[in-house]
Amino acid sequence: MHKELNRRFARGAVAVIGLGVLAASVLAAVVAAGGGRSLPADVQAVRGQLAHYNSVDNALADGYVPVSPCESSPAGAMGIHYAKMSLFGPGIDPEHPEVLLYVPRKDGSLDFVAAEYFQVDADQNLETNDDKPSIFGQTFDGPMLGHNPQMPIHYDLHVWLYRHNPAGLFAAWNPRVHCPGS
Repeated sequence: MHKELNRRFARGAVAVIGLGVLAASVLAAVVAAGGGRSLPADVQAVRGQLAHYNSVDNALADGYVPVSPCESSPAGAMGIHYAKMSLFGPGIDPEHPEVLLYVPRKDGSLDFVAAEYFQVDADQNLETNDDKPSIFGQTFDGPMLGHNPQMPIHYDLHVWLYRHNPAGLFAAWNPRVHCPGS
């Protein structure tokens, strides 16, 4: 009887350990896929479609070029902006963001963290917003002045696809993102 209890205990312990390993595996897969957060289905779909840009070489091959240093502020950072000029114009296509955001790693390689959608304000008037775009159920920020003298008044929307942003999925700055030296 004592041996039977030991066998039952051993089988039970193995089953509990097996369930624990399975649960840990599922949790690791969830964290790897979405940073431990639940993304809306339309954002999750775009995240999957843009996954090939995890390699900046693929972004460069598709015509994206670096257009800024690593941008940071007291609110956090955005990263380095890689823009594809042929995408700038009327209309927004979630599968083809105008800008991709990368953050330098310690080894100098780049980590794809977010997409930025950008639309020029049609009338270049900060007082009107009748052409304000929206995607993913979110209206864009703006209209806003350009960030440099060559940039027009515009609308933009950041989507943190690959780096969790505690300020929000669509916030401009991410307090968990840091540029070298900041």
